[in-house]
Amino acid sequence: MTEAESEIMKLLWQKEPLSAQEIIAELSQQMQWSDQTIKTFINRLHKKNAIRFEKAGRNYLYYPLVSHAEYLKAENKSFLDRVYNGAVGMLFARFIQEENLSEQDIDELQKLLEKQKTAERPDA
Repeated sequence: MTEAESEIMKLLWQKEPLSAQEIIAELSQQMQWSDQTIKTFINRLHKKNAIRFEKAGRNYLYYPLVSHAEYLKAENKSFLDRVYNGAVGMLFARFIQEENLSEQDIDELQKLLEKQKTAERPDA
């Protein structure tokens, strides 16, 4: 999903269903895109099975088929594969070395790591 297409998805994740006109009204102001550009993105999302529509009178109502959580998971994996060749440990090592973490951040990370470690070893 492109960054532009994700803007349409963000609207649908916030409120569904939305008509094409509602999507156009919001994004033409926000992104300064033409009506036709927005319709093209809607059609692309439909072809990718990311959204579905129902005909309601003279309007089409659009619904997301991909949840926000599924989208984030796919984007995270794509980033990890593209930038770190799938090496999650390298990502976190780099992040921890380069960011100023608060004591609270460190505690939360330790808890998450311990939880992950326990989940991998059910006998622990």
